[in-house]
Amino acid sequence: MTDDTRPELAALKARLARTLDEVRKDAAAKRHAMGYRTARENLADLVDPGSFTEYGQLAIAAQRNRRDFEDLQINTAADAVITGIATINRDQFGEEKSRAAVVVYDYSVLAGTQGYFHHKKLDRICELAEEWQLPVIMYTEGGGGRPGDTDVTTQIAGLNLKSFHTWGKLSGLAPRIAINNGYCFAGNAVLWGCADITIATRASWIGMAGPAMIEGGGLGVFKPTDIGPIDVQAKNGTVDIVAENEADATAIAKKLLGYFQGPLEDWSCPDQTVLRDIVPENRRRAYPVRRVIETLADTDSFIELRRAYGRGMVTGFIRLAGKPIGLIANDCMHLAGAVDAESAEKGARFLQLCDAYEVPILSLMDTPGFMVGPESDAQSAVRRMSSLVVTGASVTVPLVVIALRKGYGLGALGMTGGSFVFPLYTASWPTGEFGGMGLEGAVWLGYKKELEAVEDQAERQELFDKLLAKLYEEGKATEAATYLEIDAVIDPADTREVILKALATAPKAKPPHHKRRSFVDTW
Repeated sequence: MTDDTRPELAALKARLARTLDEVRKDAAAKRHAMGYRTARENLADLVDPGSFTEYGQLAIAAQRNRRDFEDLQINTAADAVITGIATINRDQFGEEKSRAAVVVYDYSVLAGTQGYFHHKKLDRICELAEEWQLPVIMYTEGGGGRPGDTDVTTQIAGLNLKSFHTWGKLSGLAPRIAINNGYCFAGNAVLWGCADITIATRASWIGMAGPAMIEGGGLGVFKPTDIGPIDVQAKNGTVDIVAENEADATAIAKKLLGYFQGPLEDWSCPDQTVLRDIVPENRRRAYPVRRVIETLADTDSFIELRRAYGRGMVTGFIRLAGKPIGLIANDCMHLAGAVDAESAEKGARFLQLCDAYEVPILSLMDTPGFMVGPESDAQSAVRRMSSLVVTGASVTVPLVVIALRKGYGLGALGMTGGSFVFPLYTASWPTGEFGGMGLEGAVWLGYKKELEAVEDQAERQELFDKLLAKLYEEGKATEAATYLEIDAVIDPADTREVILKALATAPKAKPPHHKRRSFVDTW
């Protein structure tokens, strides 16, 4: 008699099969009819083949006193969440660095809701991720808490669960990437929103409550598609990256995870001499800073976060010679590169992310300063802009600053950790220009009496232009370098080499006083 014919083994195989798509054909067909993938299809696409070790596969909903046991095995398979440990990107980074924890919500099971055993599974995998400092990728589609687990008679509200605590505690310890497709409400949305990096497909609706809870609270009747649509959540900064579909989101998550897994050996880069001509000779003309980034970075390595939010600040990851780098840059095509309240807050949060997970930072500076005025102040500019300075001054990873053109006032200090001498290296392209404030404003303020004394408008403009040209010459990068306000002026084509050399001089480990911390906004 072979092991395959033993009744207990046959029963086990049959039981396990009830959790899989091959047996749950109706559920899989329903997902496919919507244009979505099953939870296990997402799982298979994410992890390296044969590497997944599942935890709690045989769990079912705590509803034995109201439903047939076999029905529960098929229709509440794994209690709506697949959890386990696998390797991801093993071929690129090796076995040790590719280990990760995985959580995949299964919407085909009770709308991906969170039940009693479901939370126990989530607690278990989060605690393992904390103990072993494993990055976590989580698919979050689901409707939040589940009220129908009638087997549970030893609790009132069930708020003594640990899931949200254990998940939140991973901040700053193990990178967490959350992916959503479809409806994501209440507890599922909280898990998604707590992640370090959030990805959502265009077919996503994400909100702190679903329709039933909103209506039950007397707040009106809404369709699920009225709640947190992707265009709203992308513009308000809730979503870091918008993906086309689940396959695209999975590919993005794997690429993002790679920045925390280490350097790549194979890389290429564009012709660096192109950088010499991207910034226009006319200092008033804008240029596409993303072209600078894509030329400077290894080919196809730039991945941007929160593009639709805080558009004056570009944040994302690149690689230089295969090495992962976090990047912030001013976009002079939006508000001439001025740092407004949204972009300052966006930049600060990204700096925290890089510092928490030991990713060095590159700042590409071209800003006339912080955005000012009553409208800006009404957006809590003082607090939000100050957060960029506070966070920048606190980072312990190497920071390299390259001034592409303008570096004026407090906005420039926000891009440099609060001081031009704080970064590991502060250099400028020959197009760089610096000042305590924008040159035009400096002329009007500094020479107000002289200008007002000239009655003829044409003559006044001529004097203004003369004074402006004088300030521009005094603030050019080469002059700033003679006063040691910056470390060097460089050929744009040498930028990659300069950054890599600077980073090579940085300590290999954080200073002893460094204390790992959560990087969520705390001000």
